[in-house]
Amino acid sequence: MGRDLDPAAIRAWCALALDALGREREEIDAINVYPVADGDTGTNLYLTVEAAGQAVEAVFTAHAAGGTTPGPADAVRALAHGALIGARGNSGTILAQLLRGMAGVLARGCDGPHLVEALHTASAAARQAVAHPVEGTILSVAAAAARAAGDAGPARAAGEGGPALVVGPSLEAVARAAYEGARAALEETPAQLAVLARAGVVDAGGRGLVTVLGALLEAVSGESPARTRRRRGTDAPRPTTAAPAPAPGGPCAVDGPAYEVIYLLEADDDAVARLRARLDALGDSLVVVGGDGLWNVHVHVDDAGAAVEAGIEAGRPHRIRVTHFAGEAAKAAAGPAEPVQRAVVAVVPGEGLAELCARAGATTVLARPGEAPGSGELVDAIRRAHAREVVLLPNATELRHTAAAAAQQARTEGVRVALIPTRAAVQGIAALAVHEPGRRFDEDVVAMTAAAGATRYGEVALAEHQSFTSAGVCQAGDVLGLIDGDVAVIGQDLARTAQDVLDRMLSGGGELVTLVLAADAPPSLAAGLEAHVRARHLAVDTCVHHGGRLHAPLLIGVE
Repeated sequence: MGRDLDPAAIRAWCALALDALGREREEIDAINVYPVADGDTGTNLYLTVEAAGQAVEAVFTAHAAGGTTPGPADAVRALAHGALIGARGNSGTILAQLLRGMAGVLARGCDGPHLVEALHTASAAARQAVAHPVEGTILSVAAAAARAAGDAGPARAAGEGGPALVVGPSLEAVARAAYEGARAALEETPAQLAVLARAGVVDAGGRGLVTVLGALLEAVSGESPARTRRRRGTDAPRPTTAAPAPAPGGPCAVDGPAYEVIYLLEADDDAVARLRARLDALGDSLVVVGGDGLWNVHVHVDDAGAAVEAGIEAGRPHRIRVTHFAGEAAKAAAGPAEPVQRAVVAVVPGEGLAELCARAGATTVLARPGEAPGSGELVDAIRRAHAREVVLLPNATELRHTAAAAAQQARTEGVRVALIPTRAAVQGIAALAVHEPGRRFDEDVVAMTAAAGATRYGEVALAEHQSFTSAGVCQAGDVLGLIDGDVAVIGQDLARTAQDVLDRMLSGGGELVTLVLAADAPPSLAAGLEAHVRARHLAVDTCVHHGGRLHAPLLIGVE
């Protein structure tokens, strides 16, 4: 009969899926020819599942702190929410909707019959989320998995002294049927989509879904499923891991819109309906997934600005990502370049700081409040840096373990990685300022570590609610001055509180003050603070940077 899909099995499903996608990521990337041959489907699916797994782990951690364990509904809802937040690319966005559709049913029950219903609901939800569904894609594979699950035979339990009692199919039987149905459907995708047949490959998104369903089967059965076959039959060309051929018109030509635009959107259903219509008119490959006020929007367009503006009109877009397909095609056409000797990868909290660090030669990863990057995203950045040696600057205390995992993964791929445990963006700026690629690696790391360690960090933020702090009780709306992560000042005026924080930070000495202003900080704040430093602290220089959208109006560093 098998067991229910309990929280432990859901947790295992995430871990197994991530592990399997990690092994097959490059292979799936290599067969990615539809809807755009940009070679990132495997990576996008990996990052999407990683975000789902992190959300599930967060639920387990929260319950463990209270001495409890999460229920199945908690685990599957976290799975769906994490995938929605972290969805990447066309296939990742569709996978997020599939998981969301499954979660809505599995929250009511996690046995075989509920899994059948969940797969049908997921397939229908994903198809509805795509503006113009195409057969021979992940949608076809999902539909076949649902049909096969529905055909799983009923289980029979012996009655006491009477006839056998017919019950619903076991969880394992449904998972196995869905996996086998998906595998068979994947092999048929070249016959459904001409671009796949011409390239001699199966659909990359569908291949990834088969991997995810295989992990589900392994989680409930304890047995590793058979590996996906690489051919669909003797009449079909053999799928290849070679890079797809360039589009007609030159090595960098792209057949279709020039940009991929993805963002999370906070909006109501009516606004999203209008957004769908507008984006559908602007481009193609439109997928809008989510609900309950939070959506993940994916579209291919020629006018990326118009796609973002449409999101602004509909609600509040954030975590915006824009990819230029021609640029990606050019990289693929150029072939593997010789790696540089050394690079720096830095996590930064705002667009302004990302631009600043990029000008200094760093590869950047943008982090938003409450949306910390996962280890997969950091590994991806290390790969993009394309260097033999990488210095990794997480620039946040809470990213310490994530960055360590990313560094370890990159080391297994042959990259020498040094993790400098920077706890704030201003420490990362200080480290980057003394970076010299011409030095020996160890010497450069020591110098950068020393510069970061010699930099005290502070910030001035607004309290969101009443709270007990190390400086006393604060009320919602109070101005908080933090030094090295602890609240040191509670004030009412932003400029005055910032001055108090600076005075405290400089009381022990300092040579350089770095001020990073958020986009919504008062225009006069920087000039006032520079004048205050000149008047009160002789021989101290001040440097001002504009950070963009930050979690606090002002970040401060003192070296």
